Amino acid sequence: MRRLLSTILAVAGAILVPATPASAHAGDTTSVSDYRVTVSGLSNPLDGLTVRVVEGGARLELSNDSGRTIEVLGYSGEPYLEIRPDGTYENAGSPATYINQTLGGETPIPPAADPTTAPTWRRVSGDTTVRWHDQRTRWTEPAPPPEVTAAPGRPHRLREWSVPLRDQVRTFEIQGTLDYEPPPAAWAWWLGSALLGLTVAILARRWPRSAGPLAFLGGSITLGYVVTTALDGAGWAPVPILAGLLACAAIWRSPPFYLTLSGFILAAFAGFGSADVFFAAVVPAAGPAWFPRVAVACAIGVGAGLALTGVLRLRAATPSPVAQGS
Repeated sequence: MRRLLSTILAVAGAILVPATPASAHAGDTTSVSDYRVTVSGLSNPLDGLTVRVVEGGARLELSNDSGRTIEVLGYSGEPYLEIRPDGTYENAGSPATYINQTLGGETPIPPAADPTTAPTWRRVSGDTTVRWHDQRTRWTEPAPPPEVTAAPGRPHRLREWSVPLRDQVRTFEIQGTLDYEPPPAAWAWWLGSALLGLTVAILARRWPRSAGPLAFLGGSITLGYVVTTALDGAGWAPVPILAGLLACAAIWRSPPFYLTLSGFILAAFAGFGSADVFFAAVVPAAGPAWFPRVAVACAIGVGAGLALTGVLRLRAATPSPVAQGS
């Protein structure tokens, strides 16, 4: 078992080195949302230039393999980013450079940041793919839109948005939409998690050998969820990866203590730690919207059921005081 744990840790460490595109700013962590940002396309497509939404709508990602220099224009039409064949540059004189450092745009703008002055370019990466927060794509007000307040249980198209680009003297746009989507019924997902946990505990008690395959199922779904978040640009999440690997390992050997430990870690860190997906419509993950909620419900239910099974087996294996005395 010690060798198995060492192997799991080594595998987890090997896959946690992210190979992510450059970000114009460090930004902040991604989170769930009720607002869906969608890229419709480019007003004038260019071979080798692609744009997508990443991190659940928190950022735009532009990849420039056209061999040309493409500028992203700031909020006053000034040069903000330049994606050149040799890397990505940002304009220190653009207010957008500071506004876009965080999702909410709270960074103070220094007096020297004047959109009317000549650009002061500084290289931020040798990559030709860049990600940035953009206030034009998102709902930035603290209060919801009036139509959402009036009918929060219905989806709403809030607006169409555009982000201007420039190729030498030619200006064109990234085009997209912003929509509100009502949150799911969180109570149903919590109920499903609880029923799944009870089912796992009953199955593992009636058929003891089923504990390993059930653990493998829960761990595999958790690892699948991690892959979808990485595909959406959030990077590799080390804690859920480790929780999923520990659970998968129970298919080879599942003594009571290991079953308790792996089940608890799966439920606590891959399940309850990600339970915010039950409360919002948009989750930073690629693929169908229901899968993150299914994965978290499985982590909670399977993990809790396995932990309970392990505790009951440990208790059954512990001699009672009467037996010890006799």
